[in-house]
Amino acid sequence: MGKEIKTNAMRILDKNKIPYEIINYECNEFIDGLHTAELTGAPIEQSFKTLVMQGKSRQYYVFVIPIAEEVDLKAAARSVEEKSVEMLHVKDITAVTGYVRGGCSPLGMKKQFPTIVHESAASFDKIYISGGRVGTTITVAPNALLSIVRGRYADVIRHGE
Repeated sequence: MGKEIKTNAMRILDKNKIPYEIINYECNEFIDGLHTAELTGAPIEQSFKTLVMQGKSRQYYVFVIPIAEEVDLKAAARSVEEKSVEMLHVKDITAVTGYVRGGCSPLGMKKQFPTIVHESAASFDKIYISGGRVGTTITVAPNALLSIVRGRYADVIRHGE
């Protein structure tokens, strides 16, 4: 087997001497996080998706939430002290982050945006996040992720409506 081609996310973890595991899976098109977890065998409750949003101020924010959950836009806005936030349009993902839909990692975007990780991540020794390309998942300790992205924990998911 050839040498693993590193993504920006992996290079940042290497540079910061943060241990991580790489899980590659076959995938030719965008699939959601639940299907990714199914393919990789990752526990659903430890698998997180990366959402990029824009606030009323035009500032971009990154939210890392459990794959089976939906973001609560009001809670997300409050967590970053914005009046409101909205999802980044799919057509803008690559221009803003440098990543493609389905391969967007909270690590290694074009710019480091303020990052909120859902508080449930704190209860795990490792979480599964995008490795920076479709077909690659990485595991990382949530506190290590927070330290690199200079993020913080908050409750930003929808609860029984």
